Amino acid sequence: MPDTVMAWLRRSGDLQVRRYAARLTLESGQFGVRELARRAAVESDPLTSRLWAEAAMAAMAADGPDGGPDDEAVDTLLGGHVPMVRACGVTALRRAGRAAEAARHLTDRSALVRACARWAVKQAGGDPYALCRELIEDPERVFPYAVTGFAECAGRADAPLLRALLDHPAGAVRAAALAGLRPLEGPVDVERLLPLLDDPSASVAREAALCLLSSAVRLDAAPLEARLGADRPAHTRRAAFRLLRARGGAAALRASRALARDPDPSLRALTLGPGG
Repeated sequence: MPDTVMAWLRRSGDLQVRRYAARLTLESGQFGVRELARRAAVESDPLTSRLWAEAAMAAMAADGPDGGPDDEAVDTLLGGHVPMVRACGVTALRRAGRAAEAARHLTDRSALVRACARWAVKQAGGDPYALCRELIEDPERVFPYAVTGFAECAGRADAPLLRALLDHPAGAVRAAALAGLRPLEGPVDVERLLPLLDDPSASVAREAALCLLSSAVRLDAAPLEARLGADRPAHTRRAAFRLLRARGGAAALRASRALARDPDPSLRALTLGPGG
């Protein structure tokens, strides 16, 4: 098949066609490792990008890193759109003699990439826990994925560090701290969590509701029903309704009736199904 036709097929908007063209191209072996990595990095379809990335990794394993210590193919994979591609890049750092760089990816937005980075850091003799803790202890450097990355390697003794971040000025950081605390803490502290339903950040209110869900049947309905008023922010009404629905009984029915008259159509829609 002429390459001009193959090039067109590789750009097709039909995913099945694009995947088929990628497989045919890989069978022909016409691309070098740099081009394989480039195609993996720019591809938006996870399956197709995986085909290109795995081929790039196989080529590097067979021939060694392409280009020495500043291997272009590895850097290209690290910049990929799809998490699996970036994870391949992190894994390839060790073979390229650049395992120390894996620490930069401990705070990637993808859990898969962060897990690969922890592995690579350990392989290089580093301590991912210490590196992540250092970031969240510095108010100037802390950001949401640094908090998430730390929580993934933290233990119950680290809960106070995450609780301290509940006062951080950035809502995304507060939400990440709450999400990190959920698997670490023991009994739910209702008195501390209920006020967070009123947080100005929708993500914080959502995470607070998630933390409280397991205790919903024990919650006092009155403070939650008070948060259904139209004078409250929409995200607070949503979080309160979620807990009242989980609580069940007459309080859940009253909440459904109240929200059915809510001026926000997205909140009215919650009464029609299990969403929210």
